Amino acid sequence: MKGSHSAAEPTPSERITQQIDDLPDWRGKALARLRKLVLEAAPEITEEWKWGTAVWTHKGLVCSAGVFKDHVKLNFFKGASLKDPKGLFNAGLDAKATRAIDFGQGDAMQAAALKDLVRAAVALNSSAAKTR
Repeated sequence: MKGSHSAAEPTPSERITQQIDDLPDWRGKALARLRKLVLEAAPEITEEWKWGTAVWTHKGLVCSAGVFKDHVKLNFFKGASLKDPKGLFNAGLDAKATRAIDFGQGDAMQAAALKDLVRAAVALNSSAAKTR
């Protein structure tokens, strides 16, 4: 009989960890840092694996991380509805609903402002879930 753990599909968190481990350059470090900030900002958030990448949800889609050749993107699914007083959003500004932050090699991550955006996205989903 096969052990259930060895034959089991990896969990979303394990897949995200594997993606980070598979990126030995600055992008892996950036993704690991983004993940840490998202999880610290909203401990109630759930890690998922969708569309071949990390996705965080709480009462709906919150944000996802995409890894590209020259940047790591943090996409907020309802970013157009979020206040961004620190001006972090720098990509997808013309999209109807989403907004994103592209991080290039050496770009600083404004941890406090980024956590505020994650918390605001979670709160937006929570308030929308209450009105349904």
